[in-house]
Amino acid sequence: MNLFAYDPSTLLSFLLTLFRISVVLFLMPFFGGQGLPNTVKAALLIVLTLAVWPSLAFPGNLFPMDYWNLAVMLLGELLLGLTLGLVIRFLFAAVQTGGQIIGFQMGFAMVNVVDPDTGVSEAVTSHFLYMCSMLVFLALDGHLYLIKGLASTFRMVPPGQLFLSPTLTRQIFDFSGQMFFLAVKIAAPIIASLFLVDLSLALISKSAPQMHVLVLGFPIKLAVGFLFLTLLFQILSMVITDYVQGLDAVFMNMLQAMRPPSP
Repeated sequence: MNLFAYDPSTLLSFLLTLFRISVVLFLMPFFGGQGLPNTVKAALLIVLTLAVWPSLAFPGNLFPMDYWNLAVMLLGELLLGLTLGLVIRFLFAAVQTGGQIIGFQMGFAMVNVVDPDTGVSEAVTSHFLYMCSMLVFLALDGHLYLIKGLASTFRMVPPGQLFLSPTLTRQIFDFSGQMFFLAVKIAAPIIASLFLVDLSLALISKSAPQMHVLVLGFPIKLAVGFLFLTLLFQILSMVITDYVQGLDAVFMNMLQAMRPPSP
């Protein structure tokens, strides 16, 4: 048996699969976060490539034969990963935005922590809701939906043939608008409750000016904020559940919009 007798198209097919998984997967949340060590990412990349390659591999003749086409292909893979990653990142961005609003209303705007996924400083309430939403996302097998969406790209978007259609742009803008809607929906109960607390304190300050409303109001707002924060998890779980259950349809619509037009 000659170990060196291999087909070059087989190696090129493996490289195309490796490029697709490495670029697309590591631009998605959870898999591409800074919390995962690089050695774990590399091991995950190799395992997934070996698992996907026998059944979902690209033909070796699709590999570009010059540097220019190779650069165009890698740029297309990068845009594909960014587009699919935005679908999930908009959800967590909505949760973090809602947590930022809650932290500002409760007086936690100055208490910041570093997000391990992005490295950006955020309010402690924002980070707390983000970690809870990530746990709910994983408990609902959201990471498996990501892998399923990645597998669908092999069937619908060949390497180097990404098509940026107006439909895709409209879908991305719709998701960006939905992010702010979800953020307000998440933070609305606490915003309403703290508004009533501020209104009550304003009436108290008018009726009893000798009371130190600022000293009295801070612990009251904290207590009311934490009370409604515990009731917020039901709303948060419902929002994430509805979002995860619709991921299949969302990925298919986006891949249809990125699919190259038939000649």
